[in-house]
Amino acid sequence: MTATAAFDHLPVRSRVVAQVLAAAGVAGAVRELEVPARTAAEAAAALGCEVGAIANSLVFVSGADAEPVLVLTSGSHRVDTAALAARMGLAGLERATAAQVREATGQAIGGVAPVGHPAPLRTVVDTALADHPKVWAAGGTPHTVFPTTYAELLALTGGTALVVTA
Repeated sequence: MTATAAFDHLPVRSRVVAQVLAAAGVAGAVRELEVPARTAAEAAAALGCEVGAIANSLVFVSGADAEPVLVLTSGSHRVDTAALAARMGLAGLERATAAQVREATGQAIGGVAPVGHPAPLRTVVDTALADHPKVWAAGGTPHTVFPTTYAELLALTGGTALVVTA
């Protein structure tokens, strides 16, 4: 069976994520949930884990050119955009619109994966995710997720480890 055939059961967006994970040698596979998990609370309930172990993928924009920034935050945190922008040396961060999220990631809000985007995104990984031996990230749709670790998220995304709260 080819690698592509191994992912045929997944939605198109999730196949891309699964292929990126496989190419990177990641052991955790994308899996489909029976219920959508558009929020950290929904994902934690579906997976039977702490909400803090969910890696929320949030897209913000910065600057006049609206450069997208992907923030992978613990599901138990709210991003303090002013504090995070200051830590990143940016004038500010604003929440991306649904259209901006789709353009930057190729994925819809509620299912944005840390990888599988049309082009690499500047990425921040919440240091609080290091408190969990296993974290769960979206797999490209609201129905798909994959298990990973904090260190793996940093490596996969080339992300910067930062505190995302005040």
